[in-house]
Amino acid sequence: MLLRYTPAVPAWPQLPRRSFRENMYVQFSEGLPGIDINMEEERISVDRSGDLDPALEELYIAYMENDTTRYAVSHDYAAGLHAFLDSRIEPPLAVKGQVTGPISLGLSLTDGVYYVIYDDTLAEAMARHLRLKASWQEKALSRISSNTIIFVDEPYLTSLGTSFVSLPWERVVALLEETLGGISGLKGLHCCGSADWSLLLSLPIDILSFDAYNYTDALSLYPAEAKSFLEHGGTVAWGIVPNDEEALAKETVASIKDRLEEAMAPLTRDGIRFGQLIEQGLLTPSCGLASLSVEAAEQVLELLAQLSSNLRKRHTV
Repeated sequence: MLLRYTPAVPAWPQLPRRSFRENMYVQFSEGLPGIDINMEEERISVDRSGDLDPALEELYIAYMENDTTRYAVSHDYAAGLHAFLDSRIEPPLAVKGQVTGPISLGLSLTDGVYYVIYDDTLAEAMARHLRLKASWQEKALSRISSNTIIFVDEPYLTSLGTSFVSLPWERVVALLEETLGGISGLKGLHCCGSADWSLLLSLPIDILSFDAYNYTDALSLYPAEAKSFLEHGGTVAWGIVPNDEEALAKETVASIKDRLEEAMAPLTRDGIRFGQLIEQGLLTPSCGLASLSVEAAEQVLELLAQLSSNLRKRHTV
C-alpha cells in the first residue's frame, strides 16, 4: 500500500499488531544495556540486578567509533523494514524511516522504580543507543535511495511543562541533539499533540511533523518562529488526514483540503507566502495508522495521495 500510494517518498511500516516487539517503545530498545522485554505481560523495563557496566562500555566504544553493526534493527522487531529493504523498486525521490525519540522512550521505560529519563547515565546511554539505531537504519535505507529522511518520533514532548514531567529544556535538547546527531541526511521530528512549537522549531531539524488535523492552529500561534524555520530551508509536514475511523468517515479530499488551507491561512497573514508553505510542505496522516482496520488505513493513504495530486496540479508547475 505504501509503495502504491506514496511512491515519491515511501516509508517502511511499523506493525505493532503483528508483535509486541514492534510496539514503538520496544522496537528500538533491542540491545539496550539491561533491557528486559516481557512478551507475556507486554511490558519493558531495565533490569539493574546485574552489572550493566560491561554493556555500557561496549555501547560507548561503538558510539565513539560510530560502529552501528551491533545496533541493527532485526526482522523480529521490524518485519516491515526488512520487507521494504528487500523490495525491488525504482529509486524514489526520497525514502523515510523513523526511530523512537529519547524523551518518549525514557518516559515509558523504568528500572522498576524510576523512569530512565531521570537517570543521567541510563538516559545518555539510551540517547546514544538510539543514535546508533538511527545511523544504521539510514545506511540501510540508502540502498533504496540516496535521499534519506529519518524521523525522531516524540509523542511525549506534549507532556513537557506539565505537572507529570519535570525536565529542564536544556536536558531535553541535549538528549534530542545526541540522537539527531546520528542522522547525516534529512532530520525530522514528529510530535502528534500540543507542544511548545517555538522550542521544537529551534532544534537542529529539517522537517517538523505535527497533527494538523486535530491541532489546526498549532503553528499559527508561533508565526515568527515558523517563518524563521521556513526561511532557513525547513519543511513542515502537515498531518492533515485523520487516523480516527469516525472522523475519517466524515471527510473527503475537498473537506481535508479546506482544513489544510484553514491551518495555513493564519501564517499567510503573518507574512509567510502561501506558495512557500506549499513548496516547503509535505502531507502525512495525522499520526500512526496502527489503530485502524486495513480498509481504513488504505482509505487514509488514498485520501493522502489524492490531496497531494490535487495540490500539485493547482499550485506547482
